[in-house]
Amino acid sequence: MTNKLSIIPFGGVRENGKNMYAVTYNDEIFIFDAGLKYPENELLGIDVVIPDFQYLVDNADKIAGVFLTHGHADAIGALPYLLAQINVPVFGSELTLALAKLAVKAEELTKEFDDFHVVNENSIIDFGDIKVSFFSTTHTIPQSLGIVLETPEGQIVYTGDFKFDQTAKDSYRTDLTRLGEIGKNGVLALLADVAGVASVGASVNESVIEDYILDTFQNHTGRIIVAMVASNVQRVQQIINATYATGRKIVLSGNDLEKVVRTALKLRMIELPIPENELFVSFKNLRKLNPEETVILETGRMGEPIKHLQRMANGDDRHIKIATGDLVFITTTPSSAMEAYVARTRDMLFKAGANVKAISQDLRSSGHASGNDLQLMLNFMRPKVFLPVQGEYRVLNTGMQLAMEVGIPQDHIFITQKGDQLQYDGENMYLAGSFEVNNTMIDGSGIGDIGNIVLRDRKVLSEDGVFVAVVTIDRRRKKIVAKPKITSRGFVYVKASRDLIRDSSDIVEKTILDNLANVKDFDWTTLKTAVRDNLSHFLYEQTRRRPVILPVIMEVNQNGGRLARHNRTSKSGEGKTKAKAKKLPINPKVESKVSNTGIEKPKKAKKPRRRKPKPAQGTNETSNN
Repeated sequence: MTNKLSIIPFGGVRENGKNMYAVTYNDEIFIFDAGLKYPENELLGIDVVIPDFQYLVDNADKIAGVFLTHGHADAIGALPYLLAQINVPVFGSELTLALAKLAVKAEELTKEFDDFHVVNENSIIDFGDIKVSFFSTTHTIPQSLGIVLETPEGQIVYTGDFKFDQTAKDSYRTDLTRLGEIGKNGVLALLADVAGVASVGASVNESVIEDYILDTFQNHTGRIIVAMVASNVQRVQQIINATYATGRKIVLSGNDLEKVVRTALKLRMIELPIPENELFVSFKNLRKLNPEETVILETGRMGEPIKHLQRMANGDDRHIKIATGDLVFITTTPSSAMEAYVARTRDMLFKAGANVKAISQDLRSSGHASGNDLQLMLNFMRPKVFLPVQGEYRVLNTGMQLAMEVGIPQDHIFITQKGDQLQYDGENMYLAGSFEVNNTMIDGSGIGDIGNIVLRDRKVLSEDGVFVAVVTIDRRRKKIVAKPKITSRGFVYVKASRDLIRDSSDIVEKTILDNLANVKDFDWTTLKTAVRDNLSHFLYEQTRRRPVILPVIMEVNQNGGRLARHNRTSKSGEGKTKAKAKKLPINPKVESKVSNTGIEKPKKAKKPRRRKPKPAQGTNETSNN
């Protein structure tokens, strides 16, 4: 039998965030990361965007597991939504899994899931022909790992987020010796983080960033509000150090942030210079602090801080009001699609009286490999094939140019898009085909029920408002029982537009009467469409605007009682209801064995196509997490 090896990106290419990649070997699928991304400006009302899992759902019985590199949302944020549809083991470091569990347990459909398995940089998982091992990397969160998939065709290496920083503490440091060993064994394909390659030279050391934060704190005498991504544990540690050094206290704002900090403290991934109760202050005691001794560490829903800042600037936050003399210190890096939104938020904060400072451009890419870092990784690995990942097209292209500078041939570099299937035939990697992988948009508890039609309606509503016409008819007698009532929201002020409202009411009345009198076979859809079209034409002529038009037509029976109510939106046709995810049965619980150097994969019940992994030789087995 000819062995088939392929690599498929489900996200993380030609976009920022939403990292998810699959390597298939014969009938087994290995998933690297399951991340989300935050929405761009045009995605009105959308909380987050996750990958399209349909291919994986269709091939669920082939999935060996999900392997996580680190605990940021762009690597673990989509995990609850994936596990709501398929039941597979999840592997990651202790901190990564602790943060992943917070997200998984928060969702109703996955709160009972417990197939988690702790690994570290020494762990080996034996799947027979395939072994999975790991190596430590430097990122802005402890216990970040790269992944090595050893196949009979060669090694597939996925770096996850990484950079090189020889001043980093042990829990953040890249193991250079291990990288050398991996490279000597021969690397077939390298999937490497290129998100920061626009920065020339070496990556900025975190010690430099810590000094920058401390200097910012020392040069401001008033209250400081720090905006950050919830899962950036290293940034939390730097803020704690600067807070203590300047004699301040910290108030945590945001449930996600508080959960991350509590989890990191429990695992001793954050060091406190003084007892916890002397450093942290609750919201109820916030007013007892003087501005000069206050640091508010804030983030928003899903761990994203900028929208929460905007709520503060608008005065919508019930705990925190922006005051003159506040310093708002933005320590997160917006994607290029979000830069305009962040700029507007900064402007709003200035208007509210705050000083606003963002971490400087030179320090922004601190969590990702610089161009020099990428070239060093390529020299360690010397891959036959290189796939730059984690970035928009221009960033991936820069990664390609840097790879060519260190001797990787251009025809061995693939700038992929979602759904591409790169296949290896034993000698060459080539694009064997592609299938459609869409974005799945999350709005509140709705999963994947927000499509282009809904987004278009929201855009129209935000720009031109809604125009509602309510009317009651007696279809049997072919007459209107009550004159149409017109309501407008976000379109025109009714009291100041009496002529427009009166004329609109007349148009609705005439359209309905004409339809009742002249149409032989009465049809509700035809009637509502006629009302909508005539109103839309009239309103555009008068205002040069196109609001969403909602005809609400009620019918009375022969006794004069209201019998039915019919409505329809003008832009989206039939309304969409939120699709409720079907809860899948959890597979029978199984045991697995984990050690510092080896893991035995869980033996899944009734999975005939899944081969059972064997413990790696020479391992000392202990229980899993």
